[in-house]
Amino acid sequence: MKTKSLILLFFLSITTILLQAQNYTISGRITDEKTGEDLAGATIMVKGTTNGVSSNSYGFYSITVPKGNLKLLIRYVGYNEIEKSISLNKNITINIELSEKSTDIDEVVISAEQQESKTENKQISVIKLDMQSVKRIPVVFGEIDILKTVTMLPGIISAGEGNSGFSVRGGTQDQNLILLDEATVYNISHLLGFFSVFNGDAIRDLDVYKGGIPAQYGGRLSSLIDVRMKEGNNKKYTGSGGIGLLSSRLTLEGPIIKNKSSFIVSGRRSYADIFLPLSNVEGAKKSRLYFYDFNAKINYKLSEKDKLFVSGYFGRDLFDFAGLFGNSWGNKTATVRWNHLFNKKLFSNQTFIYSDFDYYFKLNFSEATNLEFLQGIRDFSFKSDFSWYYNPANKFNFGGIITHHNFNQGEIKPLTKESFLKNEIKMDRRKALESAIYAEHEHKFNTRFKVRYGLRYSILNNLGSCKEYKFSYDSVGAEPKVTDTLTYKKNSIYNTYSGLEPRMSASYNFTKNDAIKISYNRTLQYLQQASNSGTALPTDQWIPSNINIKPQISDQISAGYFKNFDLGLETSVELYYKWMKNQIDFRDNAVLFLNDIVYGELLTGKGWSYGSEFFIKKNKGNFKGFVSYTLSRSMRKINGINNNKAYPSNTDRTHNLTISTSYELNKQWDVNLNFVYTTGNPVTFPQGRWEYDGKLVPFYGPRNSQRFPAYHRMDAGINYYPKKRKKGIFENSWNLSVYNLYGRKNPYSIITGTRKIKGDDKKEIDTGIPITEQIALFRWVPSITWNFKF
Repeated sequence: MKTKSLILLFFLSITTILLQAQNYTISGRITDEKTGEDLAGATIMVKGTTNGVSSNSYGFYSITVPKGNLKLLIRYVGYNEIEKSISLNKNITINIELSEKSTDIDEVVISAEQQESKTENKQISVIKLDMQSVKRIPVVFGEIDILKTVTMLPGIISAGEGNSGFSVRGGTQDQNLILLDEATVYNISHLLGFFSVFNGDAIRDLDVYKGGIPAQYGGRLSSLIDVRMKEGNNKKYTGSGGIGLLSSRLTLEGPIIKNKSSFIVSGRRSYADIFLPLSNVEGAKKSRLYFYDFNAKINYKLSEKDKLFVSGYFGRDLFDFAGLFGNSWGNKTATVRWNHLFNKKLFSNQTFIYSDFDYYFKLNFSEATNLEFLQGIRDFSFKSDFSWYYNPANKFNFGGIITHHNFNQGEIKPLTKESFLKNEIKMDRRKALESAIYAEHEHKFNTRFKVRYGLRYSILNNLGSCKEYKFSYDSVGAEPKVTDTLTYKKNSIYNTYSGLEPRMSASYNFTKNDAIKISYNRTLQYLQQASNSGTALPTDQWIPSNINIKPQISDQISAGYFKNFDLGLETSVELYYKWMKNQIDFRDNAVLFLNDIVYGELLTGKGWSYGSEFFIKKNKGNFKGFVSYTLSRSMRKINGINNNKAYPSNTDRTHNLTISTSYELNKQWDVNLNFVYTTGNPVTFPQGRWEYDGKLVPFYGPRNSQRFPAYHRMDAGINYYPKKRKKGIFENSWNLSVYNLYGRKNPYSIITGTRKIKGDDKKEIDTGIPITEQIALFRWVPSITWNFKF
């Protein structure tokens, strides 16, 4: 009996192998026919079957199908569909080039998914944007800004007027992981938030994850913004750029070795400082005020199985007032990536990453007040990712990452011997090692039901040398008192946190045009930004979890219904609820600047946010646009704040509405109109004043119990595309836009104080009558930009 069972098992095994031998794998890359750039998210289907896959971020695809004659359908939004007939009797490689559709004006205003507009291809809580869409939306000063566009989407709310920061589903700004070619960008603002650091001409696309974050990514609670730079045209040399009122930009790209290697370089600089000599303000004529950024990338095809990418970003802001005082801040990133194909089914990407952010200011009023201050964060990372295309229904992703963080929490030193500051003040530099491994399985049961689930295990190690402090408090929220000082040796691991982060998302299609989708993810965050305002500033320092502060933890569930209509309408409704542990806030009257015991100023508690997001988009016809509305709340409850009662978080906005429209008058003219409405920021104003020692001292009510006035504005833009010359290679367009069309005075800040009057002796007398003063940045802001391409 045992022998018969073994013989049966043997024949079953042979049969399985023979059956598997009848299946072969087709793999390759999907690229743009005109530029040679990889196309991520293209769909490859076997005609007449449900067998299909999508290309990855590097344009690679792999599909396993039975032996025989078949036809492949390859599709990508904005490109012509192609059909390939194949006689399959072995594993083969087919690289496919797609050509753009011959439309003079882009068909999509905001592409919610760079695949077919079918609900089965959309992921819950994920939005994909392409740069051609972004360029048509009017923004302040006429500058293309992908992050401003992101804040127009449901569940994402701008930090305020002229600010590049944003919150996602009630999270804080430091809870967003923003990547540029895999490198973390710690500060996303130019000119104190009026511009973002991303030059639209250098960006290929970006993915926005509000939930359902893949197991490959971690380190932040709220969102992932994955920005990818262009690779460069490997067919021919081209250039593009634009000249605006406050900044200009230029991009050049082309082949190093045709069809094998290419490059792209892109630069941008503002020139507000050229107008300063016209100012009547004393000292302004000798001042400097500008920002610049520079993107560069090269790629080289080493072999049919290997491809190398090297990219970098360098950006900086500088303000100097007549040499008397000034500040400067900037990001630097570098990424080296190696794609390797082990076989037709196993794809790998190895990445070395460098990221640096620093902030600097100096004072030079006199020999006695001549000093400089510096703080920042620097990372070195190695990341290893693998994708195994087992078959069209099963794909496995796995890998890991390790990052060394170096925190400069602040140092201030005199520049002259006569300075009042005689000795250098240097905060302890902190170091930490953050690492993670992950595995994920994508399984397609059939054309209706798909699921993705995975697990991430992350670790944070605090490293010496540094000092840690233990604290005691007379009461919760009182000023911290140091009770013990602990000193750790260089590179010693003195504290460790770790945790499991399960992820899951699933979708079920009733038809190709309507579906329900759900997701769950747990995320851990080991770094946080020391800020006691709702707006992130370059001066806000990043600090790691340590013996006093545990990692932040978030659990989020979301569910959505997606419905498309034949008239070119796409609609969706999503609901979410998020629980957050170990949320940090600062005690009243906290001291953050150059405070070696800043951890003692932190208080921890819990938070929660919930909401519903509605999205309607029309993408056919001359009239296109979308409506986005979010109804949400975000709350915190932290011992020592607000009498230990729950209060609205700094990012709590009940209503957030965006209406964006575009109308194509003809092939040369189109008109764009946007309207934005958001509930005002939560704020804590003085409730009254009482007299103490002859002085009036304000007292405050519950935390965030008042609000700024509601924020709303309308923007308008007109694009003009001159007719192309038949034999010409030069294209150009004009953009005229008005930011804040009806001149709304939206509050940038509100200052509280008391009314002062002049007495008989012309000296000011404080009446004690409380007053508030609202400061608005912009009313009408017209701009004109000339864009060109050659």
